[in-house]
Formats: sequence, C-alpha cells, structure tokens
Amino acid sequence: MAQSQASISNKQFITMSVNLLHKAFIESTRTHSKQLFRQLSEGGKRTLTQVKMDDGATVRFDVSFDLGAYKGKLNYSAFRDQLLLLMANFVESMKDAEEPKMFRAEGEEHKMLFGVTAPAIEQDRINIMALAAEVSPNSPEVLLQLIYLPPDQFIEPAQQDSGVLGA
Repeated sequence: MAQSQASISNKQFITMSVNLLHKAFIESTRTHSKQLFRQLSEGGKRTLTQVKMDDGATVRFDVSFDLGAYKGKLNYSAFRDQLLLLMANFVESMKDAEEPKMFRAEGEEHKMLFGVTAPAIEQDRINIMALAAEVSPNSPEVLLQLIYLPPDQFIEPAQQDSGVLGA
C-alpha cells in the first residue's frame, strides 16, 4: 500500500482479509470456489478483488497457497473445512476487542504471519493452516497466503515417565 496514505489497524486488516477469503471460498458457488482452489493448488496467485481505501486509493488483494508443509494429498472438502475453522478461530480470537498476535520477519516488516491457526488431523497426519500476508512496498497490492506450517513446531516431545506419581 505504498502509494496510499490510508492507514488501517491490524484488526481492520485482519477482518478485511478474512471477509475476502470468506467471500471467495465460502459465499461463492461451489463450482467457482473449487475452481479457485484447483488454480491455487497448481501454484501462483489469483486476484480476489480491489478495495477502495478511505483516501480514494485502490488496493488489489491477491491470494495464494503455500502447501510446502502439507502432509498428504489436499482435497477441496478438507481445505474448505480447515479454512472455515481458521476463519472461526479468527472470529473467536478477536472477541472482547482482542487482536490476534502478528509476527513479522526482521528486515521484512511488509511480511506478516497471523498467530491464529487451524489444526486438522486426517489419516493420522497433522496439518496446520495459517494466514500470512505480504503488503507490497512498491505498489498498492496485498498478497494473502494460506499456508501450512510444519506441525512438529507445535508438538511437545513426550515426557519420560518417571514412575508412579512422578516418583
């Protein structure tokens, strides 16, 4: 959003992003949603919409997938269920005026990862979906990325059993 002077809060940005994903994958027809899913599964990005900001500038929102850490073969129904869970988790996390945690890469503040996840277990495999965003520093564009995180970073190692009642 480099060419726009509009400034929105993180909560507004997250709300807008979740609403755009909802419109693209949930509100649209199953045929359109499934077609978008297939296109994104093959790689690249697709434009979701253009949003007119308060200052009159137009910002393009794109979406992409990062399936690098996905375990198994992703199908549309499993993806849609997990996306619904992610959106519900965002809604839950923003209750009581709370704002989800946001992580930014050092030196790349235009890239962010939101601290809300949607874990799913399918055929004994854990897959964790999250939402990331990249705001272009050079043009009025935002890339929303539905990514799968490596599940091992969320799993605690099993404790060694030290006997009855921890003795």
